[in-house]
Amino acid sequence: MQKTTYNHEQMLKKGQAALQKNTGQLEDTVYRLDYHFMAPSGWLNDPNGLIQHKGIYHLFYQHHPYSADWGPMHWGHATSKDLITWQHEPIALAPSETYEYEAEKTEVGCFSGSAVTNGEELVLIYTGHVEGGEPKEVQAAATSSDGIHFTKNKNNPIISGPPSELSDDFRDPKVWKYENTWYMVVGTSKGENGAAALYSSKNLEDWNYAGTVLEGDGTQGDMWECPDLFPIGEKHALIVSPMNMENGKNIIIVGEMDYASGTFIPETLKEIDEGIDFYAAQTFADEKGRRILIAWMDTWDTDFPTKKEGWAGAMTIPREITLDSGNHPVFLPVPEMKELRIEHERHQIEMLKADSVRDINSNKNLANSFEIQTEIKWKKEEGKGRVGFILRASNDRKEQTLVYYDIEKQKLVVDTTNSGESAPALPCEISLKREDSLSLQIFIDTSSIEVFTEEGDAVITNRIYPNPSHTEAALFTTNTDIISTTVDTWNLKKVIK
Repeated sequence: MQKTTYNHEQMLKKGQAALQKNTGQLEDTVYRLDYHFMAPSGWLNDPNGLIQHKGIYHLFYQHHPYSADWGPMHWGHATSKDLITWQHEPIALAPSETYEYEAEKTEVGCFSGSAVTNGEELVLIYTGHVEGGEPKEVQAAATSSDGIHFTKNKNNPIISGPPSELSDDFRDPKVWKYENTWYMVVGTSKGENGAAALYSSKNLEDWNYAGTVLEGDGTQGDMWECPDLFPIGEKHALIVSPMNMENGKNIIIVGEMDYASGTFIPETLKEIDEGIDFYAAQTFADEKGRRILIAWMDTWDTDFPTKKEGWAGAMTIPREITLDSGNHPVFLPVPEMKELRIEHERHQIEMLKADSVRDINSNKNLANSFEIQTEIKWKKEEGKGRVGFILRASNDRKEQTLVYYDIEKQKLVVDTTNSGESAPALPCEISLKREDSLSLQIFIDTSSIEVFTEEGDAVITNRIYPNPSHTEAALFTTNTDIISTTVDTWNLKKVIK
């Protein structure tokens, strides 16, 4: 039986109408975030097509506008002039073609991909997915002259399926230009290991397979989603989201790219973020030359408490990636985040005795969304104890989020096991060597926490779902004296609807 091709414009209108209807019905949204990007309503996951095009930042994303559950994937779209305030745009892509849609199936759609500027046009390159199809995944493209309305290429799919040596998991194309050639990496697997396939093209339409740019070694998952290969400093870096990797969600591999042979030579590997709720990271180079990263601030292994409010999924705050003097990746919030600051307070504490707590919100000035910058110093010779913060806590501390440094174990810990609804069973921790001081930058939103070291060598991101009235915040120490602490706090403006 011949498959039906649907009119893309009509499918866009249908999805947009459903989105507007569902957005108008949102009520009792206690967990909606103040400064992290969310869809107006419905489901959101991977960031797609991150780019600055003609001075405007574009954020596309995996989106199901019909409900808060995952479903046939569309590309949602938002634009920004400053990376922190976003304007919702019409849905950019809706599944309509035979390589991405069958009416009787739900596991279909315009899956993840990327965006490039080609002359005056903005081009989206994405995966068309039909579960059970042969092939089930192909690569397709759509173009726009105004950056808002997109037309799918008549010669789609531009890559009609995976090479025979790779699995039928073949998705999430990331495209970039090096010298006069376009390159694309596609997430896949080869044998039992994750892999990134490499293609090249002179015109974004005719693509040549160049083999796998890198394959896993057996410890890095059995399929690599959302690959992203880019130059950084004097090196290149490859980001992947491995499936079925023990204790791994998003890894960054720094090394050398040999374009002549089409191979990436890895040197170092690091988990990007040690939190639970971080996946599908994607980067782009902005017009200032910065490498900016945004990721999905959720995970598949959760029950999504916000679904009952009519929405699910959010993005991390934008982070800039650089390399330190040893070519290790560093992740820090973009400076634009400072524009959200209001109502500053400073707490200067010269001494806090062991097993003590010092309130930093006694006047109830801190709301549900705030930032903390701090430097905590302790006695190096004691070599034990914990120093850190109690945040978004109830009066009786039965509900609380803990951020602390374990001096003896030399670990930074974010404990959200008592942070409210849908709390995880175990805290998140990362090994971190600090001898007698620790500087942190902490971002709390209504239902999230992101913790950065000042040096950018450790990040932990989690969703939290506390009672909105629980706003207690305090500095604490156990088994050691804090000899000096500076705590700066700011409430952060609400800029996301």
